[in-house]
Amino acid sequence: MMYPGMMAWWKHARHASHCGVPAGCGPSMGEGGFETRFAAPDHDEGFGGGAFGVRRPLRFLAYKLELEDAQVAELARILSDLKTERAQAAVDHRRTTAAFADSMVGESFDPAKVTEIAEERVKTAARLRDAVVKALGKIHGMLKPDQREKLAYLIRTGALTL
Repeated sequence: MMYPGMMAWWKHARHASHCGVPAGCGPSMGEGGFETRFAAPDHDEGFGGGAFGVRRPLRFLAYKLELEDAQVAELARILSDLKTERAQAAVDHRRTTAAFADSMVGESFDPAKVTEIAEERVKTAARLRDAVVKALGKIHGMLKPDQREKLAYLIRTGALTL
């Protein structure tokens, strides 16, 4: 039985050999003649999607901070609230983007209307800022001192983004 990680290379090698290109070389090959492929997306793609900048923030934090079950449940509530606020901010951003585009279609430019649209973006950013501050305050209150140090380290090193 073949190791699952070898399947992509093997299929590529077979395809390349049928096309007259020796297996393991060519313009799409990385170091050592093997195409560079990973099971998960790279850091920039895979860790930007969550409420705290990681794809699975609850599981990640529970593991890294060695949280107890009660802490995990509380953190789940906090992250859920923050996720909701971030989703609303994304909706507001799309709405204001459409409004900016609509303001460019008319015969004349209305600076007052565009300023009003821009103010909506500022309000959204302020709501999101307040939600992050509130979430961090709640997280700080539920963590033990050693867990807070680990969280600070994760934030400081970029393993976790806010």
